[in-house]
Parts: sequence; C-alpha cells; structure tokens
Amino acid sequence: MLKSPYRLIALFLLLVLAGLAAFSQEASAKKPKKKKAKTEMVVYTPPTLQLIATPTIVTACAGEAGSSAARVQLDAKANLPSGATPRYKWSASGGHIVGDGPTPTWDLSGLQPGYYKTLVEVDRGYPDECVAFSSVMVLVKCQPPICPSIIVSGPDRVRVNQSVTFSASVTGGSPNVTPVYNWTVSAGRIVAGEGTNTITVDTAGLGGQSIRATVSIPGYDALNCSASGMVPIQPETAGCRKFDVCENCRFNDEKARLDNYGIELQSDPTATAYVIVYPGRGGKPGDVQKHTTRIFDYLVNSRGIDGRRIVTRVGPIRGEPAVELWFCPQGAKAPSIE
Repeated sequence: MLKSPYRLIALFLLLVLAGLAAFSQEASAKKPKKKKAKTEMVVYTPPTLQLIATPTIVTACAGEAGSSAARVQLDAKANLPSGATPRYKWSASGGHIVGDGPTPTWDLSGLQPGYYKTLVEVDRGYPDECVAFSSVMVLVKCQPPICPSIIVSGPDRVRVNQSVTFSASVTGGSPNVTPVYNWTVSAGRIVAGEGTNTITVDTAGLGGQSIRATVSIPGYDALNCSASGMVPIQPETAGCRKFDVCENCRFNDEKARLDNYGIELQSDPTATAYVIVYPGRGGKPGDVQKHTTRIFDYLVNSRGIDGRRIVTRVGPIRGEPAVELWFCPQGAKAPSIE
C-alpha cells in the first residue's frame, strides 16, 4: 500500500521535468540570435614630402649682404592622410629662412663659398605621430669682382668760356653693384651733376687748355674702376683792334699808312682787314667809291694782300673824310661802325 503513493509522486516529478525541458527548448528556439561584430582593417598611409630648391647653385661672395643673387626659392610639396593641413618647420645650416609655410625664401648672402643644407619637417601637430622630413643642399660660389666697361665722352672742342658736359657710360662688370659716380677734373669747376653719370664743367679763363674729367666707380672691392675723357678748349681770341685812323689824309700820307698796315696783315695770314671809309660833308658823289677802290687796289697790288682778306665798309658822313684801318685776328668779331 505504501508503494503506490511513491510511484505517483515519482511519476509526477518525471512529468514536471519533461515539461520544463520542453518549455526550455521552445523558449530557446524563439529567442533571437545575436549578430557577430564585423572587424574592418585600416591601412595607415604615412605622409609624403618633396622639397625643391631653385636654384641649387648661387654666386655670392662674403660681405655682399642682401644680394638678390644669393636668394633661393624653396618649395615643399606635402601630402598628409585625409587631406589634413600640414605644419612646416624649417632649419638651415647657414643663412636664414625668410617666411614660413611651404614656399619660403632661403637667404644665403654673406656666406663663405661651400655647400649648405636646409631641412623641413612636416606633421599635423599631433603627438606620437609620424613626421615627414626632407632636405636639399645648395652650393654657394664666389666670383671675383670684375670692373665694368666705362666710357667717358664729351664734345670734340668747346669755345672759350663755354661750359662743357662730360657723360659716363657704364656696362657689364660684376652684377648687383649700383654705380656711384665720383668725378674729378683737371681744371675748371664742376657746377652740376656731381654724383651722377653726367657733369657740367665751367671753363672760364681756360682758353687754349684742355680739361680731363675722370670718373671712378667704387663697389668692386680693391679694384680701381675708372675712366677719363679730355676736351680741348679753343684759345682765347683777341678782339679786333683799330690799327690806324687817317682823317683828310693826302694820298702820299695815306700810302705810308697803308704800307705799315700791309706789313701787319702779312705777319698774320689768318687775320682779316676791315677798312671803313667815312665820307666828308660836302663831298662829291662817287668820292667814297673811288676812295675805297684806291685803298683796296693798293693793298692787293702794292702790298700783295689777298683781296679775300679785305672787307670794305662805308660809315656815316663826318665833317672831314676819314679812313679807319682795323686788324681782326681769326675768329674775332667784326668791328662796329661808329
């Protein structure tokens, strides 16, 4: 009798366990499954950098500070991941970098000849990140200074007391030297243009002399870069002088005076004779012409004077007839008729 209740209990427990197992399987079947997380592979792209220097050879000597020929244009082409903005850091073994960013200027003026290097580093400014760097070398050469070609020019000849102009033409020579003109003259006085390529010189009182103008151009180290030019000045010419005056002279007296006059003209074949005949009040028509012809013929035929050297003129009427004999050196201004 006792065994029957135990069997019922055991059977009940088996049914309960079987139900729980079936419910657990059904619940497990209805529960959604979790998706597996995907893992993506990221490939790191390091930054790239290319540095170009133009030119790679410069000519500049020590002491030529500020020479434009000693400047190098730098160009850094950087490529960073994700198109990030690069940050540039420049350094150089000589000279100095002017500016920042990708295209600064490298000033190598004043350096001794040799090779110099500049370095650029590029990053995004983040710590523990790769830095791209590149460098380039430039050769600095020194060419010894060369004097330019200097030509000083002026007129072929100037008249006495006329100012003279000298000009200097400068070509070639070492580059990057701005001409400075230092003038000196052997005579006269510089009245305009000092410090320029053209000067004006006063020649007062220098008739018959020559003026030498010399220009020197500094800036070529110890070289003496200079040139000269010379201009002759015509001699001072004496003015016409009244040789003799014969008033109402008899013919024989006049001939004696013309003899002396002819001798004076023969002493200077370049001189010109000016004969001025003044008619007298009360004279007859044609007297002046006869008198003038008589003097001209006597000088030519009796004294051998070239007729082309004799100039005859007629002056105003005077109380008595008169003749003025003038001696005029070459270039002298003709006498005026009183």
